[in-house]
Amino acid sequence: MFGTYFRVGFFGSKFGDLDEQEFVYKEPSITKLAEISHRLEEFYAERFGHEMVEIIKGSNPVDKTKLDPNKAYIQLTYVEPFFDTYELKDRVTYFDKNYNLRTFMFCTPFTLDGRAHGDLHEQFKRKTLLTTSHAFPYIKTRINVIHKEEIILIPIEVAIEDMQKKTQELAFATHQDPADAKMLQMVLQGCVGTIVNQGPLEVAQVFLTEIPDDPKLYRHHNKLRLCFKDFTKRCEDALCRSKTLIGPDQREFLRELERNYRRLKEALHPLLNRKIPQLYTPVAPHSAHRNSFNKLCLQKMEA
Repeated sequence: MFGTYFRVGFFGSKFGDLDEQEFVYKEPSITKLAEISHRLEEFYAERFGHEMVEIIKGSNPVDKTKLDPNKAYIQLTYVEPFFDTYELKDRVTYFDKNYNLRTFMFCTPFTLDGRAHGDLHEQFKRKTLLTTSHAFPYIKTRINVIHKEEIILIPIEVAIEDMQKKTQELAFATHQDPADAKMLQMVLQGCVGTIVNQGPLEVAQVFLTEIPDDPKLYRHHNKLRLCFKDFTKRCEDALCRSKTLIGPDQREFLRELERNYRRLKEALHPLLNRKIPQLYTPVAPHSAHRNSFNKLCLQKMEA
C-alpha cells in the first residue's frame, strides 16, 4: 500500500539542469527494478533517440570521465528507508515505518582490487545514505536528493552485520505467530546446514581464530564473538520450536539439523571462549596505584 523506492541519477549534458542530479522515486510496492528501468529508458529514448540513452548497471559511483559526452545515462538503484536506532523506538507499526521518510540507504559490496565480491577477509561494504529535500509521502512521487553520506564497513564489520541479520531472521521465524514450520526449517537449514558457502562456521574461523594485531579491531572481534553466542542460542531456540511443529515424516530431517547444530556448537566453542588478554590487563598494579595515591595525599597535607 505504501510503496517502494528507487534512487535515480542522471548523467550527461542532454539532461540539461538534471545532469548529475539524483532523485528518489516512489513507485507502487510491487514495482521491480527492471520495470522502472525499462519505463525511464523508453521515456527518454523518445526524446533523445534509442542510441543516445544508456542504463548504468550497478550502484558504484559514476566516473563521468568514462562516459560518452553525447549520450544520456541513467543509473537506478533500489533503496530502502533508513532509521537510526533511536527512531525505531517510535517507529513500531508498519505505518510508522512508511510515513515521514526522508533518509534512504543502499549497500554496495566491493573489494580493494576492484571486484564486487571476494573472500570473507577481503569483503568490504559501502553504505550510502541519501537525504531528500522533502519527506514521503509527498504530493510528488519524485524528490531530489540534497545530501549524500557514505559509510565504509571493513570485512569484520560486514561479518558482524551478516551474523546480526541471521540472528534476527532466526528470532523472527521462531516467534512468528501463527507459526510457519516450513519457513523456520528453511532458516535453520541455512544457518546450521553443512553445505553453506561462507556460512557461520567459516565466518568464525576467518575472524575469530586469531586475535587481531591491531588494537582498533579488539572491539569488533569481541562484538563478533558475542554475536555468535547470541546466534547459537537462537539456533537452539529454533530447534526446540521446530520439535513442536513438525510431523512424523520430518523427524529424521530435524535429527539431521540437530546433529549439524551440535557439530557447529562444538566447532565454535574454542573460538567463542577465547578472550583478548590485552583487554583484561590492568593499567597499573593495584598496590602501586594505592601507594602513589597515599603519597599524593601526604604532599597535599604538608602543603
